[in-house]
Amino acid sequence: MKTEHSMQLFTDARTLIPGGVNSPVRACRAVGTDPLFVAEASGCTITDVDGNRFVDFVGSWGPMIVGHAHPEVVEAIRSTAGRGTSFGAPSPLEIDLAAEVCAAVPSLEKVRFVNSGTEATMSAVRLARGYTGRKMVVKFDGCYHGHADSFLVKAGSGLITLGIPGSPGVPDDIVKNTISIPYNDEAVLDATLRNPELDIACVIVEPVAGNMGVVPPSETFLQKLRQLTSELGIVLIFDEVITGFRLALGGAQEYFDVTPDLTCLGKIIGGGLPVGAYGGRSDIMDLIAPEGPVYQAGTLSGNPLAMAAGLATLGIVKQPGFYKELEEKSEWFGNALNAVAASLSVPVVLNRVGSMMTCFFTPDPVTDFQSASHAETDLYGEYYRQMRSQGIWLAPSQFEALFVSAAHERKHLEKALVAAESSFKKLMK
Repeated sequence: MKTEHSMQLFTDARTLIPGGVNSPVRACRAVGTDPLFVAEASGCTITDVDGNRFVDFVGSWGPMIVGHAHPEVVEAIRSTAGRGTSFGAPSPLEIDLAAEVCAAVPSLEKVRFVNSGTEATMSAVRLARGYTGRKMVVKFDGCYHGHADSFLVKAGSGLITLGIPGSPGVPDDIVKNTISIPYNDEAVLDATLRNPELDIACVIVEPVAGNMGVVPPSETFLQKLRQLTSELGIVLIFDEVITGFRLALGGAQEYFDVTPDLTCLGKIIGGGLPVGAYGGRSDIMDLIAPEGPVYQAGTLSGNPLAMAAGLATLGIVKQPGFYKELEEKSEWFGNALNAVAASLSVPVVLNRVGSMMTCFFTPDPVTDFQSASHAETDLYGEYYRQMRSQGIWLAPSQFEALFVSAAHERKHLEKALVAAESSFKKLMK
């Protein structure tokens, strides 16, 4: 595999960009290699600047559910760009996408578009505090909700991967208002939320954790969370930046039949362009300026290119049978990957929910942050390098998800299985 051009670009990038990348995990340090620079992508394949072609299971970290450069999405962006790329003023596309999103997601009566998942989550928390008049935020160990100061407490993939316990530059006065508790632990959840000394405004959760690797909720965890927050007047926020429109048209809340008060979205609703959103009950959302006193603004919010790409993408995923077909191919692939590992006695656990999954290099069940942290990251690093050398593009971190898209065909999945078998054999020598 040729890498000369990528290596030169990485050298150049490090003189201009911190670490040579614009998001830390991309540097590939955790997997013991340097990054490859991408030239183009199409369907479920990605091609680097040296001409190496890969079957892509990252999908830009989730949003490419219909595949890269889907003709309908590309045409929507192209035709919209010809009429202007940013207005800083309302456009009809915002209403069209808002209508589609609210119709699909059970919790949404109103929605506000922003530019990223981080903007969505920090805005939703501010809104929850404004609505309740309380200050404390409860999150879960290993769940990542963006890089806003109040969330960088036991915050999942990026920090775990780089071995950073938190982040300098985050004042104690801010993080003291965030409590992080174990995911899937109903006893601790009950005790924390019922503590009368805690002024809890909201609980924010990834309904399926995707940033300590894929960790599904226990059979009753989300139901218990909904029951307690309703009883205690605490706003429940689902961070569906990854799971929204990924697990079902209505996201994880449809998949598990649990409806939060507020929902944060991103990834897929921009069709690969930068976008985020938060929404929920009208009585809460009506507190946002200019309707109410809770302030949030953004020049590029509701950007016409992102709105057009999102509309095109949602038009595709709404087609009959889309999620059924995606589930069937993901189930087949997950079962086949498990079977390959078992046949070679490789100590791995594969967690899968819908079309997102993680192969943890540990023999024990992974149900929370603590059990996820037992995974052998060195083994994953070797696995990553072996897979990349055989044309399979995986996340450069043990603590991320593998995504199957509508563009993956059986031949692509079979190629990945052949590569996995070869890689497992080398690991077990």
